[in-house]
Amino acid sequence: MTTNNYGTNAIHRLPPTTSQPLSVAAQADDSKASTRKNRNNFELICPFNLPPTPEAAAVRIIRNLSYFGLYYVLFMWVILFVALLPKRKVSLVFLVVMTVVTCLYVLLLRLLPNSVVLHKVIDKRLVFALIAIVTVVEMVLTRAAIHFFVTVAAATPVVMVHAVLRVRDDLFVNEENCAAGELVPLVHKSTSDFKSSSPV
Repeated sequence: MTTNNYGTNAIHRLPPTTSQPLSVAAQADDSKASTRKNRNNFELICPFNLPPTPEAAAVRIIRNLSYFGLYYVLFMWVILFVALLPKRKVSLVFLVVMTVVTCLYVLLLRLLPNSVVLHKVIDKRLVFALIAIVTVVEMVLTRAAIHFFVTVAAATPVVMVHAVLRVRDDLFVNEENCAAGELVPLVHKSTSDFKSSSPV
């Protein structure tokens, strides 16, 4: 006689109860890890942040004003151009003339990089200051001084906020070290120096 064991085998084969909670916990850990990774990637990619100290903010403002100075001037120039366009046509013509003069001077500096007269005898900061003074005098004489000063007053806070928050991508020196007064030389070593200093 043969006995049927199907019933007893079916009783002993129960699905494991711990597999589903483990998979849920693993998925939760993976989601937390991906969220943390995305947050770290955002912090690395985001070019804006608050400086940690007032000294670091001052260092960043000075550095960004020198690096993004052309873009800041162009931003103010566009606002002034739009403000002068409806009624101050004569002032607009003078502004365009001074812009052409400035562009020609910058192109001359780029075309003659080895010129001693342009780069050493004549200080370009003095030339740019003279161009700015002539532009202000022209705005005053053509009765567009209020447009000029309102443009500068409205654009300066935007420029300063950008200069405080913007972090350049090509910085290799920590801002806290610069703010603390540590002098870190930004010198690119040659390959021979690197080979000589590398351990054998």
